[in-house]
Amino acid sequence: MEPIKNISRRGFIKGIGLASGGLVLASTVYSFSKFEDEAEAVTEFNPNLFVQLNSDGSLILVASRSEMGQGVRTSLTSVIADEMEADWDKVIVKQATGDKKYGNQNTDGSRSVRTLFQKMRQMGATVKSVLITAAAKSWEVPESECTAENHFIVHASGKKIGFGDLVDIAKTLELPEKVTLKSPKDFKYIGKNLPSIDVESLSNGSAVFGLDKRLPNMKFAAIKRCPVTHGTVKSYDKTEALKIKGVIDVVEVPMLRKAFGPLGGVAVIASNTWAAFKGRDALKVEWDTGANASYNSEAYMDGITANVHNPGHVEKSVGNIEGAFKSSNKLIEATYQLPHLAHSPMEVPNAVAFVSGNICEVWAPIQSPQAARREVANFLNIDETNVTINVTFLGGGFGRKAKPDFIVEATAISKAIGGPVQVVWSREDDIQHSYYHTVSSQYLKGALDSKGDVTGWLHRFALPTIGSTFTPGKNLPQAWEARSAKDVPYDVPNVQIETGKADAHVRIGWLRSVINIPHGFAINVFADELAHASGKDPLDFRLNLIGKDRLQDTKDPYKYNTARLKHVLKTAAKNAGYGKPLPEGHAIGLAVHYSFYSHLAAAVEVSVTDGKLKVHKVSMAIDCGTAINKDTITAQMEGSAIFGMSLAFYGKITAKEGAIEQSNFHDYRMTRMSQAPDIHVEIIDSNEAPTGVGEPGVPIIAPAIVNAIFKATGKRYRSLPLSDHGLV
Repeated sequence: MEPIKNISRRGFIKGIGLASGGLVLASTVYSFSKFEDEAEAVTEFNPNLFVQLNSDGSLILVASRSEMGQGVRTSLTSVIADEMEADWDKVIVKQATGDKKYGNQNTDGSRSVRTLFQKMRQMGATVKSVLITAAAKSWEVPESECTAENHFIVHASGKKIGFGDLVDIAKTLELPEKVTLKSPKDFKYIGKNLPSIDVESLSNGSAVFGLDKRLPNMKFAAIKRCPVTHGTVKSYDKTEALKIKGVIDVVEVPMLRKAFGPLGGVAVIASNTWAAFKGRDALKVEWDTGANASYNSEAYMDGITANVHNPGHVEKSVGNIEGAFKSSNKLIEATYQLPHLAHSPMEVPNAVAFVSGNICEVWAPIQSPQAARREVANFLNIDETNVTINVTFLGGGFGRKAKPDFIVEATAISKAIGGPVQVVWSREDDIQHSYYHTVSSQYLKGALDSKGDVTGWLHRFALPTIGSTFTPGKNLPQAWEARSAKDVPYDVPNVQIETGKADAHVRIGWLRSVINIPHGFAINVFADELAHASGKDPLDFRLNLIGKDRLQDTKDPYKYNTARLKHVLKTAAKNAGYGKPLPEGHAIGLAVHYSFYSHLAAAVEVSVTDGKLKVHKVSMAIDCGTAINKDTITAQMEGSAIFGMSLAFYGKITAKEGAIEQSNFHDYRMTRMSQAPDIHVEIIDSNEAPTGVGEPGVPIIAPAIVNAIFKATGKRYRSLPLSDHGLV
């Protein structure tokens, strides 16, 4: 990110996309056109790309990350407002277009707050410092006698002046090189329950999502894609499609065999979405299904499971694992199998593109606007400065909308037809042509001594790597995909982590919590199996397994801290009533995991009656360092619980002859409202650096449920979804 600096009004307007007619997203009655029309009446102070203070007191804060329900537009901007001592009611949030001058804009990896928190604080403190200087000059008093308070600068005598009234002077001042940040005890918004800046527009329907965008003379397109990944068009007949009322044209979309390139296919252009869908269905296409036509998920699982029962590539080795096994009192072995998963956000992939000569403008629900800008520029062979990516609200993302293939599709069609077009995926498109969460098989073997302590831990896994999407043919996990297995936070003297080969036959991509889903499941369920084999209580056993208080790496403040890990586990267990009498047939299962630099635990109460599972209560504890907005954190944990339940109950994508068998919510089901349990979230108070929130709540849900089922019934389930076992 560039250093904090003052910029001109023209530079600011151009920088946030207004000059190109960019989409304005605001939660108040103000519009940016107002400021354009009344430029003489309203004076602005633009201390940096993220802050604009107007002479009428309104404060425009720019959100550089994408909003998909995780509250980032509120969280990041509230940090600036807090350090500024601004009045939240005077804040207007503007969404940044995709541009490298905003720094990394990828809204993924639960890193927005973690990586931008300190910079946002510095920006707010810088503006406050300049306003104090401006007020002191106006009053001809020492700066030490002035303080900021709720959108005013207040003098020790009691007189005060509004932020907006200081704009003229503030514009002439140099920005300070160093500023003093607030003490956490003085935070006004940070760590509190702050309502979303977008709550009004989201509630009244005025918020603009990708599917809402309209341009004059815009056409609509739906694409028929090969049912087998990377299959190509041999020939097509558009006769019947053109008979559909509203269908205008049929064009072929090229396949680009690259990470974010479109799958290709045949697009139907129409005057409305329904006609585009009906025309697409009427197309007759002959496909060359290619090498992936042999993909059968059941046979594939057998293959990678065989791999994990043979020695693999050693990722980590501590002590002597074979020696530990030979000298053990008891050996425990288990194999865990998890299927492909699809993101299925409520809003399907969609994009509006308008290519005019060597200029392209896009409106889309995208998590990675800079990647989209790069891909569009590369496709059109134009400079990135000629591409504008306007980020709309996202109706969910979960990692799917970090891949801009659907934006390149819209760009290709717009260029072909010479006008604006909106590409809309159907739910069937979304489920059958996605970037899938990896399928996996994991083998774990543990050694117990005569005291029931774990002396050896072997974890071997095979899964098609995300690296295969970027480098075709890659079949071993990348280093980061082995990390959550390698960083298992247990105090075991002999540990070995191995990986096996697995070829990819579909596009593999990151899904909410990514590799932590399979690793969190296997590690937590296997720890529970070891506890049972040792004859010890699962909570006591796990606390002992985590071991003494220690930091994984004292040089990195974000590395796991076992004291914090044990604390969230004990907190979740306590809040769930672990160890207290429960109704007959009820039991509580535990899981604890460290991911995205956060420490989390879940205690889940279930019952199994007549062979059917019911989740009654989910108690979660999260230590995410400094809590920015407790409303958002609680909502993310609640959402993670439901997301995790959906994966545990129903999540399964399968392939036969290369084609995905699931198509919609009837066979790729989600947890329903009637199944939603009571969810309790405790946020651990902390002044440590803020860490991830959006993703790390997911991995602990499924293993806690499975562990609870075992405690209630004595039956252990090592594969998901539970619907395969008739439990739901």
